[in-house]
Formats: sequence, structure tokens, C-alpha cells
Amino acid sequence: QVQLVESGGGSVQAGGSLRLSCGVSGYTANIRLMAWFRRAPREEREGVAGLYTNSRNTAYADSVKGRFTISQDNAKNTLSLQMDSLKPEDTAIYYCAARERLPGPILDSQEYNYWGQGTQVTVSS
Repeated sequence: QVQLVESGGGSVQAGGSLRLSCGVSGYTANIRLMAWFRRAPREEREGVAGLYTNSRNTAYADSVKGRFTISQDNAKNTLSLQMDSLKPEDTAIYYCAARERLPGPILDSQEYNYWGQGTQVTVSS
């Protein structure tokens, strides 16, 4: 089993920055991909950014490209999401996720085995 715990959410004004962290513990040897997803009120869950744990290759949703950066710190067993130039439409609950299977789109939530509890991000205009 893998446990994921997010932190770092909060409230910020438009144009500001936040950094989310996801602590990873448990049996992680089979984890091949990690990602951040978000769910805004009355919206479907959306893939934000993903990272291959071996190659460190990344992928981003068009809505966050150039503003968000996903990264991994193996020494600290942490996945991070640096969010800059935040917009009110970024307001959502953000979830960390991990998966063991490689095939399939990197930001397809149905492919992910493990999920954190989520952290709220609120961006005011």
C-alpha cells in the first residue's frame, strides 16, 4: 500500500504563488507515475500535471502550462507542485495521485491506484 498526504494549500490573491507538497510513504517500489489532479466546485476532476518517476519526464494540462511546475524529491519522498501566476479559475481541491501501470494517458485519473485526501486552493480576484 502507498499513502499520500497533501499539504500547502491555502488562500492567495490572483497573481500570487503557492507550493503544494505530497508526502509519499509505504511500498513505493512499483510506482511509475505521479500526478496532481484538481476538482473545482460543480466541475469534473481535471488532470493538472504528471511526472514519470524514473525519467522525470512531465506533462501538463494546457490550462496550467508555463505557470505550474511538478517535481519530485526522492530523498524526501515528496512530490511538489509549484503554482505561479495563479488565477481565480485555479480554485479547487488539489489531489496527489500515484499509479503503477505505465500504459495510458498520463493525466487520466482512472489509471491511478492511490490518492491523497486533497488540499484546498482558493484564488481571489
